[in-house]
Amino acid sequence: MAFAPSSTTDGIHLPETARELVKILVAGPFGVGKTTLIDSVSEIRPLHTEETLSEASAPVDDLAGIREKATTTVAIDFGRISLAGGIVLYLFGTPGQERFRSLWDDIAHGALGALVLVDSRRIDASFDVLGLVEESRLPYAVAFNAFPDAPAHHTEAQLRAALDLDADTPMVTCDARDANSSVDALLALVQHLIDRHPPENR
Repeated sequence: MAFAPSSTTDGIHLPETARELVKILVAGPFGVGKTTLIDSVSEIRPLHTEETLSEASAPVDDLAGIREKATTTVAIDFGRISLAGGIVLYLFGTPGQERFRSLWDDIAHGALGALVLVDSRRIDASFDVLGLVEESRLPYAVAFNAFPDAPAHHTEAQLRAALDLDADTPMVTCDARDANSSVDALLALVQHLIDRHPPENR
């Protein structure tokens, strides 16, 4: 399966080859790169609900390890990407802070799966989001966003154990700034969904 750019000329309407429309969540803690990933792959102009961080948010938005962060998503990010085989992913980026938890059920409604972004510099920040995804019974894949100063000494087994992931949960590394890398992470999730629910023979 591969990335298939939209065949439309305006970049807005669905490509003529679209057959399967799939809602996917891009989840993860505050500052992990969800907005960046959607920006990097979306074939349409992404929708963002970003607001500048203020002094009032300082007590509730933990900036440890991400001091350069200046904005935050307050509702959703939205983008779209077409894959080979007529699969079109609608990507919904979810807010990463606990105070937006009440939005989760609405955003997650109708989703077939989630790509959970993780920052290996602060793995424990991902526990709450992984808990939400699992409570929602959504199949998911984990993508470690490759920050430049991320520790490089962790093995795959150590990372999987740190997150308490099932053996069949896909786990990849990606660079959310890079379209090809981000697409590969999404493809890992899509393949996981297909493996769980193979298409019926027609």
